[in-house]
Amino acid sequence: MSTPTYTPDASDHDADIKRIIDAHLQLEGPLLPMLHAVQAEFGLIPEAAQRLIADALNITRAELHGVISFYHDFREKPAGRHVLKICRAEACQSVGGAALADHVLEKLGLNWHGTTANGAVTVEPVYCLGLCACAPAAMVDGRVVGRVDATRMDALLAEAGA
Repeated sequence: MSTPTYTPDASDHDADIKRIIDAHLQLEGPLLPMLHAVQAEFGLIPEAAQRLIADALNITRAELHGVISFYHDFREKPAGRHVLKICRAEACQSVGGAALADHVLEKLGLNWHGTTANGAVTVEPVYCLGLCACAPAAMVDGRVVGRVDATRMDALLAEAGA
């Protein structure tokens, strides 16, 4: 699966963003569908899109930033080639999920939402993957993996090029 890319210097992005906005303006509550569509197109919510969306919906940039920062799936910076989500819910935490998360973050030298220096992996928290009976769970590029321990995680990270 290829990751969409956004290049800040591309001159045609405003037209693409306006097309997305126009396609969603007639919806009731168009903000979230707009944001999802922009991120699907570019892999992030670029600054140019934030300005255009705020203007189109007559909301402040602060209000828009509040929405983008509240929902963990939206990003303002590009993700790595692979996105690793580690479950932080109680079922996973009760069987070693917190230690697993600490292991990954320490091994990669990252904080949550960080990306490895080589751009291979972005690590994000997620609050339930629905795999509670097979905890701790993680998701790599949309593929859910259960019963993850440090050894299995290290293999997943190596596979992703971290």
